[in-house]
Amino acid sequence: MKIREFGVEIWMNAYETKCEYNLAETCVESITLEQLLDFAGKKDSILAELLPMKMTYGAIEGSDRLRTLVAGLYDQQQPENVIITHGAIGANALVHETLVEPGDHVISVGPTYQQHYSIPASYGAEVSILRLREENAFLPDLQELRELVRPDTRLIALNNPNNPTGALMDRALLEQIVEVARSVDAWLLCDEVYRGTDQAGDGYTVSIADLYDKGISTASMSKAYSLAGLRLGWIVAPQELIHAVSIHRDYNTISVGMLDDHFACIALEHRDKILARNHALTRTNLAILEAWVAAEPKVSYVKPRSGTTALLKIDVELPSRDFCVRLLDAKGVMFTPGSALDIEGYVRIGYANSTEVLQTGLAKVSEFLRTL
Repeated sequence: MKIREFGVEIWMNAYETKCEYNLAETCVESITLEQLLDFAGKKDSILAELLPMKMTYGAIEGSDRLRTLVAGLYDQQQPENVIITHGAIGANALVHETLVEPGDHVISVGPTYQQHYSIPASYGAEVSILRLREENAFLPDLQELRELVRPDTRLIALNNPNNPTGALMDRALLEQIVEVARSVDAWLLCDEVYRGTDQAGDGYTVSIADLYDKGISTASMSKAYSLAGLRLGWIVAPQELIHAVSIHRDYNTISVGMLDDHFACIALEHRDKILARNHALTRTNLAILEAWVAAEPKVSYVKPRSGTTALLKIDVELPSRDFCVRLLDAKGVMFTPGSALDIEGYVRIGYANSTEVLQTGLAKVSEFLRTL
């Protein structure tokens, strides 16, 4: 099996440890274990929970405690609809591996996380891209989707909230997409790894798993919960798909780590405190970004409604990668070039790192722009 290089991951691997101001980071600023235990009130008691643990494989599909907590993030799901994975990246890969065969037709929005079109293409599927455009606020065009679906469409892959644009499909739009999928009996995968970061309300938009009997939600502890180091994600789906996924999963996962499972449980049991911290950070930081864009004549964007990222259009005569490399070399500021996301003409900013990093980094970008 041959597969394209993963553009954004290659970029991050090459430069993430070499920058001074990381404005490419896509997680809400990560928390320490000490912060997590403070949120949970377990700082003085955690050893009593951990020391008796025997380091076995643990529960193969995820502990009952964890799967119950994950199911509680949804409106209509039970623990039997949940399987724990190695991050959302593992969840997405397992769904594609389970559902897609050579000759299948798959539709993926674009731009999105590259897994959702490169993996099915590597399996021999015919992949159609539903292009998200700035003039539509980076939301799917329903008529274009209707024209793309076919009787043999096996899977439609969405991303809500969207990475890299920060666009958010509301319930009404999702319900219309469900009707398109239902018309050809297609599975509907929604990568919801940024769910919980909406700029309004409690941060949560309805999940596709709660809207459609062939809806699949993938997510993780990395973005909204600031615990990427746990490498823990999940699939929420009908039980028939969970069973099919588990057959494939036995070959490449067995189980996630017992400590990862345990700390994820602690975090989800106290997610109100983590989300309160993270909503304050993402909403404060987006306001800072909004003011900077308004004051910077060479920069424009579609303001995100959720997530941790945005696409910036920068009025310079440089390819996005050249711009990002020169910015990094000159000012130590890291963006992600649109070319790494298959959308040239933009750069992606991650605005949910620390407020100080964001403010200093943006000031450095303004200095750099004045030199061009």
